[in-house]
Amino acid sequence: MKRRIIQIDEAKCNGCGACAAACHEGAIAMVDGKARLMRDDYCDGLGDCLPTCPTGAITFVEREAVPYDEAAVLAAKQRKAQAAGSCPGSAAHALHAGCPGSRAQVFAGGAEEPAAPTAAPSRLRQWPVQIKLVPIEAPFFDGAKLLIAADCTAYAYAAFHERFIRGHITLVGCPKLDSVDYSEKLTEILRRNDIREVTVVRMEVPCCGGLENAAKRALQASGKFIPWQVVTISTDGRILD
Repeated sequence: MKRRIIQIDEAKCNGCGACAAACHEGAIAMVDGKARLMRDDYCDGLGDCLPTCPTGAITFVEREAVPYDEAAVLAAKQRKAQAAGSCPGSAAHALHAGCPGSRAQVFAGGAEEPAAPTAAPSRLRQWPVQIKLVPIEAPFFDGAKLLIAADCTAYAYAAFHERFIRGHITLVGCPKLDSVDYSEKLTEILRRNDIREVTVVRMEVPCCGGLENAAKRALQASGKFIPWQVVTISTDGRILD
């Protein structure tokens, strides 16, 4: 049958392994330092791996390929779990199998609530905030400190408004769910507006690499020298760097 499936350009692949980590089906593996699609029937054609690739080595193609075989994928996951010494039917396996970016975790920080919570003011300075929706040129960009943040960061880091949004114009997105390359639009925002500095806030999971790399490409393509930094948030809500 002819269907949509990924294609990897080994000449562009830098061997980072981000796509293999993001592929929850196990269709991609690293072979001799390069990413390779190991089995067509393991690729569901949804492209979770695309946004994680920093070099653009992965694309979609329409070609003859065997159908996606979910049963085979699940069986392979079970074999891998057994080899690692865990029971496929256990709760631990269910929580820790698959893509690191969608792994279920529970944190102790949410176990208790303060007796008398105090409402903190929102520090958001503009709307919309989604990268796909925000206009390329807007008055709020004039002289702005720009925050480019992954969606999940505001939920993971408790003081996100005070630590990151305050004093910034905020753009958010998720390269894994949006399945788009933000770099072109970010380039135009940087090029056409007087942006003073850029802060990228991402999660530690591999799929967030797509957001960081899009921002880096935009900064390079803008033709401007703009101070920038990247801050990484752990999945349990800590600043890692």
